[in-house]
Amino acid sequence: MPTAFLTGGTGFVGSHIAETLLSRGYTVRALVRSSPKWLDGLDVETVRGDLSDPNLLASAASGADVVIHAAALTRAPTFEELRAANVEGTLRLLDACESAHEPPRRAVVVSSLAAVGPSPDRPLTEEDPLAPISNYGRSKAEMEERIEAHPFRDRTTIVRPPAVYGPREADIYTVVKTAAKQHVFPIVGDPNARVLDLVYVTDLARGIADAAEAEAAAGETFFLGGEAHAWAEIHRAVTRALGTWALKIKVSPKVVAPVGALAEAMGKVMGTYPPLNREKAREAREAWVASSEKAREAFGYAPEVGLAEGMRRSVAWYRDHDWL
Repeated sequence: MPTAFLTGGTGFVGSHIAETLLSRGYTVRALVRSSPKWLDGLDVETVRGDLSDPNLLASAASGADVVIHAAALTRAPTFEELRAANVEGTLRLLDACESAHEPPRRAVVVSSLAAVGPSPDRPLTEEDPLAPISNYGRSKAEMEERIEAHPFRDRTTIVRPPAVYGPREADIYTVVKTAAKQHVFPIVGDPNARVLDLVYVTDLARGIADAAEAEAAAGETFFLGGEAHAWAEIHRAVTRALGTWALKIKVSPKVVAPVGALAEAMGKVMGTYPPLNREKAREAREAWVASSEKAREAFGYAPEVGLAEGMRRSVAWYRDHDWL
């Protein structure tokens, strides 16, 4: 059986990657700092540690057919924290792949649409320059730039998901929860403009596994998206999945920035860094759409779960796990 070394397996996307790999007959070796979280109950070998230990990483990567790097810090008060996790941690892992006693055949690094920045009046492609507008995006952009110069680059595939939703996801979930509990659904800007690329998590996990197995993907970069949606469509899918109503509240883009600043200030008082902050507020005013055509041509990437079905599955999971 092939072996995969997985980072970030305890998280939302990473745990779905683990399940996809197991379903394909992989032996999965996962880096775990403390609690197995969503890996609990899965037939996964856990490696205790983190991305700060080069020797541990080299040992864990040795003999693996593929290394999939899904670990990331998605929000933090400072760029330095994001850079330490997303740039230095990734480079340390690729160094380990290069120096391992039995180097892995391939590595897949999960980046983000945020590394490229918002889309103009068309979907972004892999030919577009990196132009991030957030600290998270800048950390992912620098990560990609450093990978380009790394000796393991020719065996590394970079994948860039857009917004990801599905069971275990906790940020888009807040929109669903607000609709379910407060019966309101905030919309920034034009409700009918297709401004948000959404991919259901199992489609993304399958695409990542396919990229790891496709020889044509080695050394390449791919967007792995779903479909562009308008907020009015998302509102309809959420309320139908919930079986309830939610009032659409149109929010001016000019209002979003002060709201994000206020939420961040309140979080600072409480010792947290909230999902809605100044950076997210800035991103909320933009369109985020990319083309996955290159991935379709290279290894047949084709999302299967539409928005209505994806939201239905997500809401069912939230209810089953007492999130709603």
